[in-house]
Amino acid sequence: MFLPQFIISMLLFMVLFFGIAFIINMLLKTSWLMAFCYPFIVIIMIDNVSTLDYFTHPAETFKAVGHRLASLTIPDLIVLSTGFMGTIISGFVIKTLRSRGYQMF
Repeated sequence: MFLPQFIISMLLFMVLFFGIAFIINMLLKTSWLMAFCYPFIVIIMIDNVSTLDYFTHPAETFKAVGHRLASLTIPDLIVLSTGFMGTIISGFVIKTLRSRGYQMF
């Protein structure tokens, strides 16, 4: 991965997950829902197995997902962690706006 592509990927993941988390937290009147859901979203993004396999062949599926998680490279982990930082920042922004009196839905 080239450096400009890496930097743009980090920025896009942070902005994308900030926006998604902000909208979901605003609509559901929560602050940290997306921060708790983010690991599941990451697993869905990186696994190469069907969701049905989690129920029909759980041992093999979890082993495959664990192997896939362990094989992530450092740039992949950094890009995914910036997405997580976007969800955390969204939670703080929602809490700050609510404490200052802004009523969102």
